[in-house]
Amino acid sequence: MAHTVDPAGATANGHQTLPPNALVRSAIADYILHLEPKLRALNKYIHENPELAYKEHNAHNAICDFLEGLGYQVTRHAYGLETAFEAISGNGDRTVNFNAEYDALPGIGHACGHNLIATASVTGFVALSFALKQFGIEGRVQLLGTPAEEDGGGKIDLLKAGAYEEVDVSLMVHPTSDAAYVDKDVLESAGFSSVASYNLQGTYRGVSAHGGATPWEGVNALDALVATYLNVSILRQQIHPTERVHGAIIEAPSVNSNAIPALTKTQYTTRSPTLRGARKLGERIRRCMEAGALATGCELDIEEMPGYAELRVNESLCSLFQQHMAANGLKILRSEGPIAAATDQGNVSYAVPALHAHIGIAVDDGSKNHTAAFAKAAGTAVAHERAVASGKAMAMTGWDILTDHAFYEQVKLDFEGDKKLR
Repeated sequence: MAHTVDPAGATANGHQTLPPNALVRSAIADYILHLEPKLRALNKYIHENPELAYKEHNAHNAICDFLEGLGYQVTRHAYGLETAFEAISGNGDRTVNFNAEYDALPGIGHACGHNLIATASVTGFVALSFALKQFGIEGRVQLLGTPAEEDGGGKIDLLKAGAYEEVDVSLMVHPTSDAAYVDKDVLESAGFSSVASYNLQGTYRGVSAHGGATPWEGVNALDALVATYLNVSILRQQIHPTERVHGAIIEAPSVNSNAIPALTKTQYTTRSPTLRGARKLGERIRRCMEAGALATGCELDIEEMPGYAELRVNESLCSLFQQHMAANGLKILRSEGPIAAATDQGNVSYAVPALHAHIGIAVDDGSKNHTAAFAKAAGTAVAHERAVASGKAMAMTGWDILTDHAFYEQVKLDFEGDKKLR
C-alpha cells in the first residue's frame, strides 16, 4: 500500500486535528529559510575541517553548539562515545530518528559527503521539531550524532548502547554523483539495497631466530600470513559473483630480513548480499587463516570485528519520501537495485524501519564517492541546497509517520514482511 501525500489535508492522529500538509510544508520552508545562513556556515565548517572516525571532535562540537544556540538540550559524548551526541524534542509515544554522520576519509577529506548527511539530518530534526511545536502536535524527535561510519561502525556501537531502543523509524540521506541519473531526469533514489560485510583480523605469533645461522629454531609468522593470503586467493574462484573478499597486511617486518618474523597481522573483509552470507563467507576465511597457522606452527588469534548488515528497503517509506522530494521540486526514483557498498545504517534497518535515500550532487567529472573530485563537489552551494531540500523532505516524512497512524502501521507491516525474507 503506497501512502499518498494529501496537499489539502492530513489524516487525524487520535483527537488532534491536523493542518493541511501544504501548510506544514510552507511553515517548514519559511523556518529553514530563516536558518539558512547558519546551516550553510555549519556545513562549510564541517567540510573544511575533515576528521577521521571516532575523532570528529570539531564536527561534534559545532553541531552541538548550533543546536544549543536554537534552545535544544544536547547530550554531548552520548552513549559512551566521545564524538556522539543526542538531541531530543517533543513528547509522545512515537519517535522519529535522524542520523547525522560527519566522519571523513584519510587523505581525501569529505569524499563521501558526510558533511551533507549531517546538514540534511540537522535540517530534518529542527524542521520537524519546529512543525510539531508550531501546530501543537504530539511526537518525539531524536537527532543522533553517529561517528565512524567509514571505519568502525558508530551506529553499531550506538545500537549496543541502547540509543535506538525508543526509536520507531530512522531517517537519513546520503549524497552521490548525479551523473548516472541526469539522462533519467531524476536525482537518484529514495531507497536502495546494499551488501553486508563481515571483518576478521588475524594475529600470528611465531618465534624469532637468526635467519642465516639458526633458521630452524624459528617459527615464521610471515610465512603464516603469506600462506593465508594464498589460501584466500585460491578461495576467490569458488565464491559467488555477488560476493567479495578483500584484505590488507596490518603488521609485518619492514626493515630487517635477517631475522625470522615473530609477529604479523592481517585483516579481511567479506561482502555478501545478506549478513548471513557475509558471515558464512567469513567462516571460510577463518579456515584459510587457521590453515596458515597450522602449516607454519604459529599461534593464531582471530578477532571478529563488527560487520555492516545489508540495508533493508522499506518501500512505504521510500514512496513517501519520493513524494515529499517531488513537492520540493526534486524528482527521484522510488528505489533501485543493490550497490556493492556497505553502511552501518544497514544494522539500524534490522532494528527499526529505516530510510537511507540517495540524493545526487553535481560532480565536475562525474566521479563517484571516495574521490578527490567528489570531496570538492560536497562543498559546493548546489550540494548544500540539495542536502537542505532533502532535510525538509525528511521532516515531512517524519511528520506523516507521527501523525498518520494508518501509514505508520503500513511501514511496520513492510518491515515485518521483509524480515521474513532474511
